[in-house]
Amino acid sequence: MGLGTTAKKLQTVTEMAEKLYTKVDELRTQVNEVKTHVEATSNRVERIERDLDEQRAILDALAEEQGIDVDERVAEATIREAEPDHAADADAASEESTSTDGTGTDGTAEAGQ
Repeated sequence: MGLGTTAKKLQTVTEMAEKLYTKVDELRTQVNEVKTHVEATSNRVERIERDLDEQRAILDALAEEQGIDVDERVAEATIREAEPDHAADADAASEESTSTDGTGTDGTAEAGQ
């Protein structure tokens, strides 16, 4: 084997190593970008969860003040979602029973209003 063949093989190995290094460097950059994106997304999710908890507390307080059973309403909504065929019938019946005086209420007045 001559020096020309060895030099050519070394050149090929060097070129492959340079390409590999470039690819590894690109992958490192992409991994860092993904890591940054994941951290930012995680921070946003935590902020949204805090906001949601605060809003839930406010909603629960308002519902309690108005005498609304939140768990019952959630259960009703879940049932309506699970049975979409009956949702239209239930909505129509609900509208009839809650708007007997034409104001959108059941006609009973709460104290202090």
